[in-house]
Amino acid sequence: MSRLFILLVFSIAAFSAKADSAAILVFGDSISAGFGLADVEAGWVALLQSKLKDEGYGYRVINASVSGETTAGGLARLPRALALHHPRLVILELGGNDGLRALPIAPMRANLAKMVELSREAGASVLLLGMRMPPNYGPEYTEEFRSTYSVLGRELTVPVVPFLLNDIALNAGLMQADGIHPNELGQARLLANVWPVLKPLLRK
Repeated sequence: MSRLFILLVFSIAAFSAKADSAAILVFGDSISAGFGLADVEAGWVALLQSKLKDEGYGYRVINASVSGETTAGGLARLPRALALHHPRLVILELGGNDGLRALPIAPMRANLAKMVELSREAGASVLLLGMRMPPNYGPEYTEEFRSTYSVLGRELTVPVVPFLLNDIALNAGLMQADGIHPNELGQARLLANVWPVLKPLLRK
């Protein structure tokens, strides 16, 4: 009986690891956490799960996004998330809060690079979602911030969505009153910006 129990435990563990290996981990900040939405199920991450199902993909989307998260905070949290979920793909959406706080670019870039490295070491592919800062942060800072994502993409051979809020950020009808977070109408546009770069990374 004890031998049968042990075999059962190992079988369950193997099944769980296999199930987790088909996971997509969305690791971001308030943009992906659904900040300000009346229903987080209206957020782009939830819409992604629905689209994957409709398109015949078997991935399970895990949203580990935290409002207010910086790249330093994300780097501290990521090892546990990788160990817990064993994702096949990590969608990394961080940096916006570093920029809004005008934090130095070099540490931000290093944190993002380390998160890409950790994800790959854990067996996951990575998709990097880029952000931009408004012009009031000054041309030098905003350009260095913007280019961080494309530079990392080239250096680390990581696919990049250049600007997650493309065709959203300057459209008041798609943004919340704070001018930072897309409203419910903008969530489908977020997914539309991600999908063309994400789809080639998926397997059925």
